[in-house]
Amino acid sequence: MHAIDLDLVGSEIVAVRAARPGSFFGKGQIESLKGWIEEHEVELVFVDTALSPVQQRNLETGFGAKVIDRTGLILDIFGERAATREGVLQVEMAALSYQRSRLVRSWTHLERQRGGFGFIGGPGESQLEMDRRLIDERLVKIRKELADVVKMREQHRGARRKVPYPIVALVGYTNAGKSTLFNRLTGAKVYADDKVFATLDPTMRGIDLPSGRRIILSDTVGFISELPTTLVAAFRATLEEVIEADIIVHVRDMSDPDVAQQGSDVLAVLDELGIGAERQHEHMIEALNKIDRLEPEERERIVSGAQRREDAVAISAVTGEGVDTLLALLDTRLRTARRILEIDVPVTDGRTLSYLYSHGEVLERTDSETMVHLRVSMDEADLSRFEKQAGED
Repeated sequence: MHAIDLDLVGSEIVAVRAARPGSFFGKGQIESLKGWIEEHEVELVFVDTALSPVQQRNLETGFGAKVIDRTGLILDIFGERAATREGVLQVEMAALSYQRSRLVRSWTHLERQRGGFGFIGGPGESQLEMDRRLIDERLVKIRKELADVVKMREQHRGARRKVPYPIVALVGYTNAGKSTLFNRLTGAKVYADDKVFATLDPTMRGIDLPSGRRIILSDTVGFISELPTTLVAAFRATLEEVIEADIIVHVRDMSDPDVAQQGSDVLAVLDELGIGAERQHEHMIEALNKIDRLEPEERERIVSGAQRREDAVAISAVTGEGVDTLLALLDTRLRTARRILEIDVPVTDGRTLSYLYSHGEVLERTDSETMVHLRVSMDEADLSRFEKQAGED
């Protein structure tokens, strides 16, 4: 609740043998919880599961307080964090689709705090058909706007391919420290806070590795367990940089007791995005973050374990410890996936010669009056971009 500036009065684990279709909880559980809610003057109850519109409405009646479910809370946080035009549109589209089934009932607590989204009417029963029509009209408009934004993003991506650098994407469970690491590596002042979903829109910067190789580093939205499939679809474009990345850096909060489950959740989301186990194995590095928060014995165990692996490094994004090792590992991983290219280039084609020299290692060169024969060692990523660029010319 800290993520959206709400005061957490208390929490309770409620055992549910079988979810009731009309209210999720049993009658006795609702009565018991209602007494506690009234005693502590609770205005908003968060239920950490997906509720149907009927369940949500009946719980509000039973508790005498506003109720939101897991999807509603995630949307609420996303609404606070979205910064770019695409992010705002994606949030609004997901929120409207969610709202439509609940007939504008789920966001009234926001109206007191931030004025709400402001795109629908009031909750009166006589307004329901009008609300549906307004929501549907707005959804059509958003999809058109989003298509234009995505098209522009693709144009930007195409331009970036013509100045081709490997893409390294930071991923991880929400609040794992991705933005702090991004700031450490790039010197940028990207919003970073100890809150979930602090970053919703990908931020990209160019940085130089120790070898002098330039890469594009991308910071992305934090993942979360049991993210509703509707939200995965809505925010897929936000994660396109991950799908196209040459290397994925999985940032993990080693100080969190649930770090193992969080890691599994991240890999599951990547799998949903089409990044399966094979690609995860070949293209992923684990950044075991927040070692500065660990007790000495646990810290030594994590650091020693990482040193025995070729795909992991223990770091502290806050203090900078291990960050140089991470950069060196990125350099090594990009260098190992090299292929040999033999090519004849016209002596007048300075652009191609410049690319091959700047992005590869020239192993042999033979000059004639009109042609230059080169044998070049290149990274898979740089060679792929070179071939795409040559195909477009």
